[in-house]
Amino acid sequence: MGTTTIAIIDDHKIVRQGLRELLHRMGNYEVTHEFEDGEEFLNTLPLSSPPQLYVLDYSMPNKNGLEVLALLEKLPDEYKVLLLTQHFDENIINEAYRLGARGFLNKNCTAQELKYAVDTIVAQGYSNISEILRRIKNHQPTVEEVRSTVVLSDRELEFLTLVCDEKEYTYDKMSQIMGISVKTIETYRSSLFERFGIKTKVGLVLFSYKNRLTKPFL
Repeated sequence: MGTTTIAIIDDHKIVRQGLRELLHRMGNYEVTHEFEDGEEFLNTLPLSSPPQLYVLDYSMPNKNGLEVLALLEKLPDEYKVLLLTQHFDENIINEAYRLGARGFLNKNCTAQELKYAVDTIVAQGYSNISEILRRIKNHQPTVEEVRSTVVLSDRELEFLTLVCDEKEYTYDKMSQIMGISVKTIETYRSSLFERFGIKTKVGLVLFSYKNRLTKPFL
């Protein structure tokens, strides 16, 4: 395997140094960029040689981790972000996933937990996928959360609803329910992947969650 490149955004120099040294000791990881707060990071974008993963602290001056995530969501490039925080807060975690975070870790985590999170986000797109799905399916949107203006056809919405169903249907089963071929199901999937920059089935669920498109997120 090649070297995994990482950027660290944290307002404490000693934390950045500790993370950098820990990652270097754990394997083929290279910290290529460091930023002392969210505003410095955002002002530097786009990076000429973007890393594969961004380790982002939640609690920072100028712009906190959630504010950074909200602004990254508006940019065309992909940013795989692992959010770190000292405090386990359900609201922060749920909001972070809604804004596109690929994983979450408490700063009291072990080296192995950090390694697992980094490796799975880089390889699969997300860390702790079952945990993310559990959280977003249990989340009740607030009145401030407005449904997106994303436009899908009726059949695309039907397909996406089945993808988000707790029964976790296979594509074969979806084709039976919708009365169409598996090839047509794959066409719907490929179309959504291409139009919205989605790469996995989990990504489809998160897409529906963030945009309030289907049950159980309406």
